[in-house]
Amino acid sequence: MTQRIKSLLSDSELRSVSEAIAEVEKTTSGEIRVSVREKRARKEREVDVETLARREFANLGMSNTRDRTGVLLYFLVESRQFHILADEGINAKVRDGTWQLIADLMAEHFSKQNFSEGIIQGVKAIGKVLAEHFPRKADDTNELTNQVRVT
Repeated sequence: MTQRIKSLLSDSELRSVSEAIAEVEKTTSGEIRVSVREKRARKEREVDVETLARREFANLGMSNTRDRTGVLLYFLVESRQFHILADEGINAKVRDGTWQLIADLMAEHFSKQNFSEGIIQGVKAIGKVLAEHFPRKADDTNELTNQVRVT
């Protein structure tokens, strides 16, 4: 983990985020992943954060969930940007503006330098949306790791 990321999120805070994901996923068949990336590669200088999030979504196999219910919280530290990306199974049911409301909630915490709390509150808010539309099924399994990906 880079020094820049360590200054934002300690190991214990990363564990807390992973634990929040695990807790939220007890109520839904949805899958949440968090990915924190320090900076773009040189060849990606002109690539926007949404495109990078889409690439990460694919790299993490998030579109392979049983009901297409993956949600990625993707952070690009160098540019202080993040993007919430949900799979098509979710976006077909969730109201327009939902992800922006959650992003605004998170940004409020980030503006106060409360990065881990912002991420955790985002995870919890996403979990509520997922639980409403995709409650946990009797045969549900954890399809994706809850561990935060740091690159």
